[in-house]
Amino acid sequence: MTSRLPELIAMAEEGSSEKRRALLRELTEHFFGSATRTASEDALYGSVLARLATDMEAAVRTELSVRFAQASDAPHALIHHLANDDAAVASAVLTASPVLTDEDLLGVVRKHGQEHLRAVSSRPSVSEVLSEVIVERGDDETLGTLLRNDGARLSRKSSEVAVERAKVNPALHEAAVSRVGLPPDLLNEMYFVVEARLRTRILEQNARMDPALLESALAAGRDRIATNDGALPADYAECFAYVEELRAAGQLTPQMLARFLRSGSRTSFLIALAQMSDIDFHTARQIIERRDLDALAVVCKSADLDRALFLTYALVLLNDDGGAMAKAQSFAGMYTELTKDAALRTLRFWRMRRGAAAA
Repeated sequence: MTSRLPELIAMAEEGSSEKRRALLRELTEHFFGSATRTASEDALYGSVLARLATDMEAAVRTELSVRFAQASDAPHALIHHLANDDAAVASAVLTASPVLTDEDLLGVVRKHGQEHLRAVSSRPSVSEVLSEVIVERGDDETLGTLLRNDGARLSRKSSEVAVERAKVNPALHEAAVSRVGLPPDLLNEMYFVVEARLRTRILEQNARMDPALLESALAAGRDRIATNDGALPADYAECFAYVEELRAAGQLTPQMLARFLRSGSRTSFLIALAQMSDIDFHTARQIIERRDLDALAVVCKSADLDRALFLTYALVLLNDDGGAMAKAQSFAGMYTELTKDAALRTLRFWRMRRGAAAA
């Protein structure tokens, strides 16, 4: 069949659209039917097929893209041409073609739109350098595609950017929490924004974490702690001095924290809660201002407080909420199921913020 190649190439000058379409298909069949080809023949195939494809309608170009997408010996010139075609045409080769190099793909993701980026994000393997551009240029749907692809490698920098975006978009919460290889400290940053089901998954991952990995994750996370948590409340200094007096006198007990809550001494309660659990003031404030009872449960469990005290805090925080008792009882059930080990592992990530605040 190779002896017919020059004749087919000569026919490429044919002006009739119908004949050129027939020639394109015959040349394609000739390519796949050739057991061996020289480098010069491969170059000719690529050049002529790409030229013929340019003049064909999208349906024909799409058929060509699908046909060559899986071929490891497909002509590079043709695949490169198809990869930069309309998204419907390019999708097959962008998703699967092993012929495309990182340089080819970088050219695509830097200049084409979201459909092209999503196709590249779905490849069996996506390099860190490609992922970095996709995270930078992709919209949230594209980012979700990338995060769900276990074959996509993300650098620490790209993972941080992805998590910041995921925090503010609930549609990305599942993809971020389920992301294989997401650094544990970034995974735990998602805790405060995701629903209960995903929080449970984070706690379970913390409980299974190898101690050496935990230490490595904490070290990485310390370099990332935010410094813009906002100003301290106006009565912070006064309340801090009072809490310190109570602590020095041995009167800073869990029961005293409940009294702070009941009397409306919110700042004193937050300072005492932060000291009791060894977290920073801003993290404690975030938990209480959001009335985040499952996060509060982690804090109380790690401090060995009994369920009754936790339930007291919960009821005071929910006192203006309809059905407060039922909700608090529900969280109390979760508190019973939460293990101290899982709580302590999770709290260690939150405690990074205290170290950064002190520094």
